[in-house]
Amino acid sequence: MSNVFYQEKFQDRHNGPRAEEAQEMLSYLGVQSLDQLIEQAVPSQIRLKKSLALPKALSEKAYLAKIQRIADKNKVFKSYIGQGYYDVTVPAVIQRNVLENPGWYTQYTPYQAEIAQGRLQALLNFQTAISDLTGLEIANASLLDEATAAAEAMFMLYSARKNKTANVFLVTPNIYPQTLDVLQTRAVPFGVEIRVADLEEANLTEDIFAALIQYPAADGTITDYAAFSEAAHDKNITICAIADLMSVALLTPPGEWGADVVVGNSQRFGVPMGFGGPHAAFFATKEAYKRNIPGRIIGVTSDASGNYALRMALQTREQHIRRDKASSNICTAQALLAIMASFYAVYHGPQGIKDIATRINDLTKLLDKALQELGYDQINETYFDTLRIAVDDHVGALKAEALNNELNFFYHDGIVGISLDETTTFEDIETIVKVFAKIKGKSWNDVELRSMVDQLGSSIPAEAVRTSPYLTHPIFNSYHSESEMLRYIKSLEAKDLSLCHSMIPLGSCTMKLNATTEMLPLTWAHFGGLHPFAPVDQTSGYMQLINELNDWLSEITGFAKMSFQPNSGAQGEYAGLMVIRAYHESRGEEHRNVCLIPASAHGTNPASASMAGLKVVVVKCDAYGNIDVADLRAKAEEHAANLNSLMVTYPSTHGVFEESIIEICEIIHQNGGQVYMDGANMNAQVGLTSPGFIGADVCHLNLHKTFCIPHGGGGPGMGPIGVAAHLVPFLPNHEVVEISGEQGISAVSAAPFGSASILTISYAYIAMMGGEGLTDATKTAILNANYIKARLESYYPVLYAGANGRCAHEMILDCRAFKSVGIEVGDIAKRLMDYGFHAPTVSFPVAGTLMVEPTESESKAELDRFCDALIAIRSEIAAVEAGEIDQKDNVLKHAPHTAEIVSADEWNRPYTRQIAAYPLPYLKVNKFWPSVGRVNDSQGDRTLICSCPSIEEYAEA
Repeated sequence: MSNVFYQEKFQDRHNGPRAEEAQEMLSYLGVQSLDQLIEQAVPSQIRLKKSLALPKALSEKAYLAKIQRIADKNKVFKSYIGQGYYDVTVPAVIQRNVLENPGWYTQYTPYQAEIAQGRLQALLNFQTAISDLTGLEIANASLLDEATAAAEAMFMLYSARKNKTANVFLVTPNIYPQTLDVLQTRAVPFGVEIRVADLEEANLTEDIFAALIQYPAADGTITDYAAFSEAAHDKNITICAIADLMSVALLTPPGEWGADVVVGNSQRFGVPMGFGGPHAAFFATKEAYKRNIPGRIIGVTSDASGNYALRMALQTREQHIRRDKASSNICTAQALLAIMASFYAVYHGPQGIKDIATRINDLTKLLDKALQELGYDQINETYFDTLRIAVDDHVGALKAEALNNELNFFYHDGIVGISLDETTTFEDIETIVKVFAKIKGKSWNDVELRSMVDQLGSSIPAEAVRTSPYLTHPIFNSYHSESEMLRYIKSLEAKDLSLCHSMIPLGSCTMKLNATTEMLPLTWAHFGGLHPFAPVDQTSGYMQLINELNDWLSEITGFAKMSFQPNSGAQGEYAGLMVIRAYHESRGEEHRNVCLIPASAHGTNPASASMAGLKVVVVKCDAYGNIDVADLRAKAEEHAANLNSLMVTYPSTHGVFEESIIEICEIIHQNGGQVYMDGANMNAQVGLTSPGFIGADVCHLNLHKTFCIPHGGGGPGMGPIGVAAHLVPFLPNHEVVEISGEQGISAVSAAPFGSASILTISYAYIAMMGGEGLTDATKTAILNANYIKARLESYYPVLYAGANGRCAHEMILDCRAFKSVGIEVGDIAKRLMDYGFHAPTVSFPVAGTLMVEPTESESKAELDRFCDALIAIRSEIAAVEAGEIDQKDNVLKHAPHTAEIVSADEWNRPYTRQIAAYPLPYLKVNKFWPSVGRVNDSQGDRTLICSCPSIEEYAEA
């Protein structure tokens, strides 16, 4: 038969098992076909009766041609809009070796510290840079964006306020509108009043708990807030400052003039605008708030040999442990972008950063002088990078001429705002002056720019000039040549296990293939170079991509419309609950405040419900891990008058397709509530069933799980929500860019479409898979999971299964019995590192267990390698059970084993070096060595060091 019409299918590259391998696995499971397995695993009553109506799958080559045509529709003008977003120069050594490198972007959150020392060091560098530049003692390892970081600060200061009757958050009028928008959203559930008023001592009334300052202000001006901060502190009012990270290289850091918290966006440190993200926000505060600060903190500790080691510190603050008592619902951070920003600081060092900031400021002063020479009134007497020019009736003409020259300015009430950045050149200043000169009827040659360069004064008040040093640690002063920088990046990369090395079988986290073709457009200038507030006629490529993705995801979920604003899964949960809240209020039922949540739910569920102002009522699970329907019905009826919603994960967090899910949704609706479905496990739904078909009203999608956006070492993520038709009017709006109707809730994230640039990845995945490919991927994920279950269940009890003994796309291995001989589930996790694997999810959702999810991307060979490792570990446990090896002195308790330990001159352990390092033959060919031994968690929490210590400081600690 001729191959004339042959076209390679992308799904054959995405799915791991070859056809013959899949058949071997099916035979092992005792079924004839994949469809027979699906019939056994997925209840018939929830299965879709039709195929997904999606465009035909494209080849990789055809997709790249299509996405290039879409990209070309975006017009990348020179942006001087500012408002918190700036063009940048991404150092090529960082772009190629970090952003475009799967050794950095395919890692998972560093819960297993021993195989994550590289990204932990990079994140510690980020924290150090933030602490240095803001002038505060402690910083976290990034938040989602500037606006949500400000909201997190508001909530932290509200929770820690001394006057418990105070409920007013005083906000400067001179703040970015998107930040105020998000603050309004987050304030509502807690009854916090956002009071926008001038920051004057006279306005510091007793009902205020904290004040928010933008520094420099949104209009670019610089003010000394030392006296105001002192007056506020005298009245037990705390201060939060939103700081521009580049400006504080020249300005007095807020920590030095009295700020208790400093937040902002690190985007200026080498991360593209990307139409709004992803960018790593920062959050710095005083030592006193170290147990209240939201997000992750990287801390210094030691390993079992006393060597320097890093870990995520104070994890007991996190939502998966604290649940509805958590201080935040944050799950995803922006780790990859924080890592990029930290490398930017390392590459440029303190002098390089100061030189960049000084050049920006000098060019701004030059433009100021030139425009005043032309006769314009430049309003800002003080500034770092932003000018405001009064043009009165000439706005229209000026805007038209600017667009003719492909320039975007910020326009507001007859004022033109111009914000410069590190990409601005002397030639750019000439172009801007030419535009303004033309409006005055003058030739730009009338202004002799070069002669003005030596006549520039100061635009920063003397009291606001920075005098303190920053980035003094050797790390920021050692790697300024590209050779040294490349080697430093690679030295850290080598310490981290990623998908480049082996499967990462994390249950509930879906660590699947992030295909290279999906990633390529991400760094194209026509996607990375757009400001989120660019004129709409310059963004038609993005709009096409977003609209098509909306249609595709709506088809996949069975919903009417999506909102792409939430930039993490937890943000999606929060947004969905706030949409439900708005729906109830529109019906005069604002009293509905009870949220039912199964005991097995993700920790973000109760935390998000709490953040949305809801009262959490826990629903029992039965002995099989399913929702106890009788208990659900009883509690729904008991709280019918006030029932707001049910939060449910499907398939369940226990990895089972619950047979009663449709009945569960009907019970909630009968009692006046709405059904929120957590989309964490959509990887088992796509093409087989859907939230809308099951009966849910709203669902968030973790695009960084099901739809192939990489986890990036702990972020970025995207958590768009899909809603049924009756909830569409309430989808999030945005203060700057209107994207919803009058009933839409206020913004949940800083940018209108969240971290828009990474939508290109999920768009690529769906476009190249098509409906058939997506459905086959889901079936393959279920096949791979059931194959692992079948291979391991005689060694490790599998806790839950469906009616036919099948699991969904993940399963829970019960390791609790091993405690009787002193072996903890954590010991198994550490020993897996010696076999070259990241552990499955540890002790969630059941303590003492491992939750395994293989995804569809892993081949049979890789699944077998993983199973062989766990079977070998089970034999090691058996030796302890039999009394052949001591319960405290054995290969599991000492795991993981580093090359330094195994090659040491002395070896006094009751097992051989061979067993320690090479317990299975494949490891002799391909060995990943953990860079540190078992990390001391408790030491890291007792003595928190969260910035790069000197050798002397570490020794003292």
